[in-house]
Amino acid sequence: MQTFLEQLGGPDKLQEVVDTFVDRVVDDVMIGFFFREVDVARLKKMEFLFAAQFLGGDFRYTGKPLPAAHRKHPIMGGHFARRKQILMDVLIEFEVAENVRNAWLKHTDSLRASITKDQDNECQDSRSGKMPWEA
Repeated sequence: MQTFLEQLGGPDKLQEVVDTFVDRVVDDVMIGFFFREVDVARLKKMEFLFAAQFLGGDFRYTGKPLPAAHRKHPIMGGHFARRKQILMDVLIEFEVAENVRNAWLKHTDSLRASITKDQDNECQDSRSGKMPWEA
């Protein structure tokens, strides 16, 4: 039985997907500001390793645990949803098989609590319980 990574087309294809995805996230008007001071090459490497490990490749993610990597950022549900939408768009654009795409997106959803405490797609501040524009 093939791994999801093999079904995707292997590590080279995954690298293309990740490179495109990261470039779009970094340039996105809604969430790109999170990445202003990020080493994009390192981000691509970590995204690749994280995805490759999940997809069944012989790779090991070597970055920080997700809660630690995201703790300093005020990531809200809308930000999380935007990143997921960009991922879905890129997976569709690269014609990733539906079963692989669905598994990857489901895995992304499973990581939500490690990234944000905001349980829905609203941009509510999880610390105050208020929307950003509320005093």
